[in-house]
Amino acid sequence: MSKLPTKADILDWIAANPTLTAKRDIAKAFGIKGAARIDLKRLLKELEADGHLEKRKKTYRDPDRLPPVSVLQVKAPDPDGDLYAQPLEWHGEGTEPVVLIVPRASDPALGEGDRILARLQVVQDEDHNYEARLIRRIGANPRKIVGIFRKGAEGGRILPIDKGSDSEWAVMPDATGGAREGELVEAEQAGPKGRMGLPRARITQRLGDPSEPRAVSLIAIHQHGIPDDFPDDVLAEADAMKPAGLKGRTDLRDLPLITIDPSDARDHDDACYAHADDDPKNPGGHVIWVAIADVAHYVRPGTALDREARKRGNSSYFPDRVVPMLPDRLSGDLCSLHEGVPRACLAVRMVIDADGNKRGQRFVRGLMRSPASLNYQEVQAAMDGEVSDRLAPLMDDVIRPLYAAYAALHAARGRRQPLDLDLPERKIQLSEDGTVTSVNFADRLDAHKLIEEFMVLANVAAAETLAAKKTPLLYRVHEEPPPEKLDSLRDTADAAGLQLAKGQVLKTAHLNKLLHDAAGRDEADLINMATLRAMTQAYYGPANFGHFGLALQAYAHFTSPIRRYADLVVHRALITAHGWGDDGLSPEDIERLDSTATHISDTERRSMTAERDTTDRYLAAYLSDRIGAEFSGKISGIARFGVFVRLDETGADGLIPMRNLGNEYFHFDRDSATLMGADTGTVITLGQKVTVRLTDAAPVTGGIGLELLTLEDADLPRGPGRGGPRKGRGSSKGGPRRKLAKAGKKDAKTRTKVKRRRSAKR
Repeated sequence: MSKLPTKADILDWIAANPTLTAKRDIAKAFGIKGAARIDLKRLLKELEADGHLEKRKKTYRDPDRLPPVSVLQVKAPDPDGDLYAQPLEWHGEGTEPVVLIVPRASDPALGEGDRILARLQVVQDEDHNYEARLIRRIGANPRKIVGIFRKGAEGGRILPIDKGSDSEWAVMPDATGGAREGELVEAEQAGPKGRMGLPRARITQRLGDPSEPRAVSLIAIHQHGIPDDFPDDVLAEADAMKPAGLKGRTDLRDLPLITIDPSDARDHDDACYAHADDDPKNPGGHVIWVAIADVAHYVRPGTALDREARKRGNSSYFPDRVVPMLPDRLSGDLCSLHEGVPRACLAVRMVIDADGNKRGQRFVRGLMRSPASLNYQEVQAAMDGEVSDRLAPLMDDVIRPLYAAYAALHAARGRRQPLDLDLPERKIQLSEDGTVTSVNFADRLDAHKLIEEFMVLANVAAAETLAAKKTPLLYRVHEEPPPEKLDSLRDTADAAGLQLAKGQVLKTAHLNKLLHDAAGRDEADLINMATLRAMTQAYYGPANFGHFGLALQAYAHFTSPIRRYADLVVHRALITAHGWGDDGLSPEDIERLDSTATHISDTERRSMTAERDTTDRYLAAYLSDRIGAEFSGKISGIARFGVFVRLDETGADGLIPMRNLGNEYFHFDRDSATLMGADTGTVITLGQKVTVRLTDAAPVTGGIGLELLTLEDADLPRGPGRGGPRKGRGSSKGGPRRKLAKAGKKDAKTRTKVKRRRSAKR
């Protein structure tokens, strides 16, 4: 046909030939060549504008028809056992077509929620419009979107909260799930871009008000791009795993290796046992065993599990949930050292002398069976004299020997002098519906310190063993503070009447002396915060630069491969170094150690930020009904735009904006991290005690607004009255720039003291 077809001709052709809908296919069918192609293009554009056709990439199709190959989601079987599917690429205006799945004998069993790619055939049946033949199953984990729903005339849109995402999603009227304007929703991708140029989504869950408790951690997870859904191939690999047997392993099932964890722990990846050393050459010495779940046996290089674990880098912990590095089949089952169950492990036998010095170590790949899964509180209570019936049989042979070995390690720690910051851990308690019921500071029991010292010793043993065997690994590196940060810390110490050694190689012992001298004084919090700020951030790397904070020459993470990819790399290195199997370090692992180190250092910081943001939101929610209340706190940060205060009661950080500091103008001195009042000369610095009034608490953002009431137990000196001109801004007498110049000439000690100049009027 050489003449141009009518619009009806084109629509009839597309209906009869749904697989030949590209412009060139249509032109070929009607014999259109040369300049006539321009006229064909015009016709297709008009049909598209009229809504008769929809352009998908370079093809056209009737929007009221499903494409011949479509993505479907399987519904639950009907009462007759027939399977129907929901078409996820339906963009028509009428009633959604009904699709019946016609299975073949060779097809795998399909269940509700499965997503499939299927070939469709139009039928004229009473109860369905299409019949579908399975091409392949593509999984039950579609892309998830979390965002704020904005209702529109035709459905609405979702504004994602994902960090860096500026793409909205269109929601059709039949895919809103009843969501209301402004609600936080979870949705899944429902098809490619529609007429408005936006990708389509189907709301699967209404999460309610974005400020509601159960939305808090979900917001942080998506804002920071933390993967929280495992791909189907990863879940399939994990589900197919079987428990490891004894073959090729050392039998450790008779060793009473117990786990000691928080009372709400779901997984147990480390166990320990200690006894007196019977070697006459080591009088008063101890033998310490630390066994760690053998994750490397299940997560092998190059597998889907390995790729996903590396991508995540680590588990992320929130007050109401955990986003794990590994699927629950591993983290909560096969790689968890449950009581009474044989479990594969990598274990290290370490010998220490009576003074806690490590004399040697030996690693084995074993099979263990823990006789007890205990928690910190019950173990500590037993050592304090409250022995439960469950712990009574373990006291003499297991619990007390652990504490005896810990006493020796504690003495060695005292000589080694790792950095000893006093930074209490905050514990947020939630009700069943996710509401914050209390905020406390967690107790630091000897049981906690015992496990911590055992794990540090095992990590050192791993680093030393692999270094001696010249096997590549990832070290945990913490470099010493840079000179400029130490100078700032010395200035702060001087201002508080304390000293930090200068002119010699800095050791943690010098910092500990400063912290010890500050203990019990008003400046204690200031010195602890300033010391923390002086530290560099720890990271992972294939080169060993030591661990300054722990005062150790070589340190690697070995003890938590369930939740840290770095530990899995160290496990593989130990397997390679000892020749325990073919699941050690792969050539690719070794080649990309640098990039792996950078990546997992980044994911660790990402998790820390997301966890901190979540805590801030929970604290803001907890305080939101106490607007107007007064709190005591200490200044934790100073910036050009205001002052940060850490509240004593909850540890929450709030901001006093400049407008809430009083009536006068304050000058910011970056070098000394201080603010100076232009009229009264008041100097505000880190660590000062304050009383503040809560002016705002926003659970959605985690922001807390404060107003300064007293500074160092005294009313804040006032400049000109509110509402009038600020003397420091406009007058020639004692103007801000002149005072700032004078302030810059004062030494650090003078600058960081609070001064109050009373005017004649006061």
